[in-house]
Order: sequence, then structure tokens, then C-alpha cells
Amino acid sequence: MAIILFDDDARNTLLPLTYTRPVADLRIGILTIAEKWAKYLNSDFSFRTEAYLQGKFPLNIHDDNIFINGAVCPDEAVVAAINNLKSGEALRYEDKLVAVKLKDVYADNFDPYGKYSNETVYTGELVIITHPEDIFRNNDTEIRKDFKLLTKGRKSAKLSNTNTIIGDDFFAEEGAQAECCTFSTINGPIYLAANTEVWEGTNIRGPFALCEYSQIKMGTKIYGATTIGPYCRIGGEVNNAVIWGYSSKGHEGYLGNAVIGEWCNLGADTNNSNLKNNYSEVKLWDYPTQSMRPTGLQFCGLIMADHAKSGINTMFNTGTVVGVNANVFGGGYPPNYIPDFSWGGADGFVEYGFEKMMETTGRVIARRPHRKFDDAEKAILTEVYELTRPLRR
Repeated sequence: MAIILFDDDARNTLLPLTYTRPVADLRIGILTIAEKWAKYLNSDFSFRTEAYLQGKFPLNIHDDNIFINGAVCPDEAVVAAINNLKSGEALRYEDKLVAVKLKDVYADNFDPYGKYSNETVYTGELVIITHPEDIFRNNDTEIRKDFKLLTKGRKSAKLSNTNTIIGDDFFAEEGAQAECCTFSTINGPIYLAANTEVWEGTNIRGPFALCEYSQIKMGTKIYGATTIGPYCRIGGEVNNAVIWGYSSKGHEGYLGNAVIGEWCNLGADTNNSNLKNNYSEVKLWDYPTQSMRPTGLQFCGLIMADHAKSGINTMFNTGTVVGVNANVFGGGYPPNYIPDFSWGGADGFVEYGFEKMMETTGRVIARRPHRKFDDAEKAILTEVYELTRPLRR
């Protein structure tokens, strides 16, 4: 039975992070949401998402299909409820469709907002990712769940005895390397994926996940609940942040209560505030309403979409949203919302020229020999550039 992970309204409330990916491709904990479902259900997956994303994230319909809401993070209870569904039956949580099993003849007409004749209401608790801040808010819970899922029945590789490991919830894949570092699992587990490196003098407090081929530079201080990678290089001070693949924060500077997209780069001594001076509730820019939205949080830092960059000494204020491929630099505090494909800083922004943007993006991706700036990637950025053009006026 094929898993098809679908987008609903969460796709819009999660912008700008979902301009370049389906909701289920968001990484939270150790795995992406799609990878979690694949592990729990022991099956491949595909996506039902925006048409311009399907070239990179295809939809594959089989004879029998489970349509699962891509914003829902699985656990054993909800997986059991889905497994109990028969063809044509649906599982609903409050007003949200969680899953439905459909034959291929009905799958083409699937409606994420549709009603089904035979529906079961799920009464357990669910982690549902609706807004960008939900990613770092729920990262503690998801690291713990993924840690159990990935380490069950397995034994950790051994690290050099120059390291200090405090507590028992530590797991390293074969090929993970660290020297002269401290890992504390008193507050949560620590997971080092294959071919990762933690350089000398680093102190890490769990919950923490370091994904494949990522590096932590010397003397870095990391607090839970933080996820890094894959293919990242990180330094400085990091607290409760989720940094996705191929992004770099290679130097000093503070990053806290944040989500950083793929292919981002934070220049030396880039800092974000995560607490207002008056300790009041933080608001974030909301794409559907084009206004500031209360988050209910006292601590909320930086939300940065794919391919965005910051120059040295950039200062991001509390609750800043940076759009896709924005390039931020200069002194002072830039505004709390920086539109997609903008170029500038506190003194003002202009549109990032399309050809210049594509040239830079291609150059960045070319630094990773196993990744290509192919037609599918170019088509996505071209579409997002046009979709967001009105936001830059």
C-alpha cells in the first residue's frame, strides 16, 4: 500500500518554508516527517503538493493508497489507528483530515478538505506542524521519538575516549567522529549520524541530533533541543534551533529558537534576538494574512527560508522572518519581515535580480558534487520568484 503525503492549509501557514517543499519534507527531530512515516509504516512515500513542486516531489498512485496529512508527525498510537482503517475509511482529528485509505480509481479525485462516509475521530494527542515556530517548539518531543525509533535494537559505535559522555541516551553511527568534547544526555538524548564530525572543545547538551556529513566546529556551544544537517557546518552558540541541510553558520554568533532552511549561510557574528526587552509575546509575519501574527511565545528568534544569506555582523531582531533567497547585509536591525528575493538591509531593500540570483544559487549548489542545480530546482525557484513578486512591491 502506497503512502501519499498530502498538503492542506498548513502549506500556506508554514510559508516561506514551504515555498520550496511539501509540508512532509520538513525536518523536525532527526528525520523529515515523510521519513518518519516511511519508518513507521515500512513503505516508500510520495507527495501530493503544489503542481510546481511535483517535478522534484512526484506523486505515485498505486492500486491501494493511504493519503496521510503531511503536517502530522507519527507516533505508535496514530499509526495503529491508521493501520486499522479499511479502504474508503478516514481518520479525522478535530477539523483536520489525518488519513484516508483509497483505491486508485478514487485517488485521482482526492480532496484534503472532503468528507468521507465512514470517518473515525482520533482522540489521542498529535504533534501537528501548522506554523514555522511549531518546528522548534516540538523539536524536543520529535528528537526523543526519532531517537527511540532509530536506535531500537541497535548498539552505538564507540567514540574516542578523549570525549566525556554524561548519561546513557547517546548514540553514534559508524563513521561519526569526535575528540575532546562533552556530550550531556541528562536533559535528552544525543544522536550523531554517520560521517559526522564534532571538533575539539565542543560542548553539547541534549536533546540533540547531528545529521549525516555535518560538522560542528571547535569550541561550539549547543543547547537542546537542536537539530543540525545533513551536510552542515556550524559554530558559535546555538539553542533550540533546527538547521536544515547544506546550511552553514561557520563562525561565532548566537542563534536561538530558530528554523534555518536549506542552502542558507549566516555570516560571521550573525546574531538573532529571541527575547524582547519588555518580555512580551513575540509576533511573526504571517503570509496568508500579510500581517503580524501572535505566536503565544516569549522566546522566538529567526525563521529563514531556503537559499537566504546574511552578511557579517547581521543583527536579526526578535521574531524575524526571512524569505526565500533573500540576501541581508549591513549595519543596524533589518525589519522583522524580509520578503523573498530581497537584497539589502536596515537601510532598505531592492529586488534580487533573477539572473544574478540564479547564478549565485548555481554556484552554491555546485560546491556539493553530489547535488545538481537541475531543471526541477530551477523551475521551483522560477515559480516562487513570480509567486512572491507582489510581496516585494
